[in-house]
Amino acid sequence: MPADPQRSVTSEPPRGAGTNAVEVRRSARRSRTVSAYREGDRTIVLIPARMSEAEERRWVGVMLDKLAAQESRSVLGDRELTERALRLSEQYFGGRARPGSVRWVTNQNTRWGSCTPSEGSIRLSHRLQGMPEYVVDYVLLHELAHLLVPGHGPRFWQLLEAYPRTERARGYLEGVVAADRLPHLPGAREE
Repeated sequence: MPADPQRSVTSEPPRGAGTNAVEVRRSARRSRTVSAYREGDRTIVLIPARMSEAEERRWVGVMLDKLAAQESRSVLGDRELTERALRLSEQYFGGRARPGSVRWVTNQNTRWGSCTPSEGSIRLSHRLQGMPEYVVDYVLLHELAHLLVPGHGPRFWQLLEAYPRTERARGYLEGVVAADRLPHLPGAREE
């Protein structure tokens, strides 16, 4: 049976996408719009048939980020946050970082997270809620790394190199901080 020219499957998603496979479906009837949804452990991305391979790659990345942001908006409870931290520890640190508790807090307005290694407790700022999944994962990994290495020395950063989206997540957080520091223009409408 010949391959369907309207469908292409990418067996590996872009690094850090959080899914097992991405399937791109091309449609001659679709002229401008791109959409995506999760189907089990796959992500289906629907694109116009006329799109080039470069445009396809770009849109797959955009849609994976958009889905991740939507999914992270459904706020995880503390139990789910702890489960996520344990999965991340297993995946990136061989399960060596074992938090005693992981929870959201509302009293961290200048930090994204904090860790008390002696208690094994990790706290994440509520300001992370609604940010893309890879950003929350980075902050969790950052705090998990403190359970293994105190401070921010070379051994600490070496641990975080295992996470492929470290630099991107740090850039995102730096952008949020920079945006908060921008002056509010006079006469701008408050809605």
